Amino acid sequence: MSGTVITIVGNTLDSAVEKRALQLIRGTGADGLWVETLHPGHAIDILVKAYKPGLTTLIRQQLVALGAFDVFVQPSDSDRKKKLLIADMDATMIQQETLDELAGHFNLKDKIAPITEQAMRGEIDFGASLRMRVQLLKGLPQAALFETLKSIRYSPGADILIRTMNRQGAKSVLVSGGFDLFTNHVAATLGFHKNFGNRLIVAEHKLTGEVASPILDKYVKERLVVEQAQAFDCTLAQVIAIGDGANDIPMLKKAGIGVGYFGKPSVLEATPHQIRHTDLKSVLYMQGYRQDEIAA
Repeated sequence: MSGTVITIVGNTLDSAVEKRALQLIRGTGADGLWVETLHPGHAIDILVKAYKPGLTTLIRQQLVALGAFDVFVQPSDSDRKKKLLIADMDATMIQQETLDELAGHFNLKDKIAPITEQAMRGEIDFGASLRMRVQLLKGLPQAALFETLKSIRYSPGADILIRTMNRQGAKSVLVSGGFDLFTNHVAATLGFHKNFGNRLIVAEHKLTGEVASPILDKYVKERLVVEQAQAFDCTLAQVIAIGDGANDIPMLKKAGIGVGYFGKPSVLEATPHQIRHTDLKSVLYMQGYRQDEIAA
């Protein structure tokens, strides 16, 4: 039977924090603890001999008292280091919602951004909201797409995450409800092996206000987890997925491990693995990567 590994990540992870964490874990009745340092001052593993779902839940509840640290509790087994990463793009691998940025060129960001937020919270249907927002952009010059490309800001740790997993022989796939013009660029820049996105319809160098069917929504994202695992000869247990919005939840649940990145409330409820205080390098630490294995 596998044991339990508790990964703690933060920017001030000193001996006092380590001691406090061990006290909290022992308070659950867990024993046989030992500590391995992944990155001095930033990340540690605490290993427990036993693994029980009830124990992992109790440990998570106890370690909330640590404060501003991201804590991941999972089985310590041979599938910990994943063979396939599937990632959302907007507000995950990059900091912006690209459709909202496009809306800024039409002075419609104040009108479109709230619809985006509702869709990400799962309050309205994603496909319907996408068509609604794109319709408002009818007539936008195609040049605005390329201007938006120039303004993309990558999330902290995004490049290190992809380069490290690539270097270790894993594969990476970008799967977005955004647009393929942007997923192509982000994937090429960061080093993803494949990317999938929706296609805006353009005529006479202007947006027609339409999106090509079928819409890449939460159901397609979930299906792509299965299809890409098969394409790269992986089991679902060897897949890790990351996203922030309600439309990411099915793919987070389908993957062996689903991670929320500054996720919306529905994402917080959907998976216990959350990045709330650190950056995307935490996806590496939770897989057991050490400082000397992480790409500079």
